[in-house]
Amino acid sequence: MDIREIQNLIKFVAKSGATEVKLEMDDFKITIKTTTEGTESTTTYVQQMPMQAAPQMAAPQAVAAPVVTDAPAAPAADDSAKYITVKSPIIGTFYRKPAPDKPMFVEVGSTIGKGDVLCVIEAMKLFNEIESEVSGKIVKILVDDSSPVEFDQPLFLVDPS
Repeated sequence: MDIREIQNLIKFVAKSGATEVKLEMDDFKITIKTTTEGTESTTTYVQQMPMQAAPQMAAPQAVAAPVVTDAPAAPAADDSAKYITVKSPIIGTFYRKPAPDKPMFVEVGSTIGKGDVLCVIEAMKLFNEIESEVSGKIVKILVDDSSPVEFDQPLFLVDPS
């Protein structure tokens, strides 16, 4: 959505008489608030959504609402606590294979050794191989192929046993 479309949306909301409109797309979120009829003020918030996997997007929302955690949630946290998280050392684009016509570096269930290449992260037209620092078995791949990743973003869960 470009700036012209956002401006047209603001004008439409102001004319409609609505006091608040929220629009949420895949990569951004817009909230438009207008005041009462007596004043001519319109407030618009445009928030760029981080490009992360769906389970990670749900976590900040759960933290925002103060809810008392119950006992069944604790065992789920203990299950993932035994896994080692492989995180992105750089910002870039995550690729699971070295080239479009090549096989994936690793799949869920793959056994890996220390120094094995897990993925490639492209940063400024340079392809950086991300090697494993642990031996074990890939339990979960947390990022989709060809997705942007941030520094220190979890990429894989590895079971060291």
